[in-house]
Amino acid sequence: MALFLLGLIIFFGAHLFSGLMRGPRAAVIDKTGEMPYKGLYSLISIAGFVLIVMGWKAADASVIYATPYWLRHVTHLLMLIAFILLVAAYLPAGKIAAAAKHPMLAGVKIWAFAHLLVNGEVRSIILFGSFLAYAVIDRIAVKKRGETSRAAGPVMNDVIAVFVGGTVFAAIAFYGHQYIAGVALF
Repeated sequence: MALFLLGLIIFFGAHLFSGLMRGPRAAVIDKTGEMPYKGLYSLISIAGFVLIVMGWKAADASVIYATPYWLRHVTHLLMLIAFILLVAAYLPAGKIAAAAKHPMLAGVKIWAFAHLLVNGEVRSIILFGSFLAYAVIDRIAVKKRGETSRAAGPVMNDVIAVFVGGTVFAAIAFYGHQYIAGVALF
């Protein structure tokens, strides 16, 4: 469990430093340069992620709550929406990205919440709860910084986001999830 928790602390520590501590972040960038900062940030984030993955199996899998089977269907719908938002975050803005304001954070929040609906063991609650808390905290920080969302672009960008997001969702749901998480969904 210690490795798992250490990974979460390192991963989210790097992300929270970057998102919440803008003054110290700018000072580090001034001293090191933007590309070395990004490289260091990436290495720290990857190290945290690796520790999370390595510590997952040893983390406490005691069940805190069990959910009804029908919630899996709700989770699948929420995951489809999350993937569309995640894709919309990386495309030129369409109506979806403009409405979500920060589609990446919205997608992460929905992804984490959806997984909390159907995963009631301690390690899952800690993992997905951490991602949900981080996304909420970062969204508040973004709003306080006054960062605005992108202006809405053509609907074709939304069509692409829905198609690509739906395709990625289907690939993970029908094939990849068993390799990523060890659980076959269908």
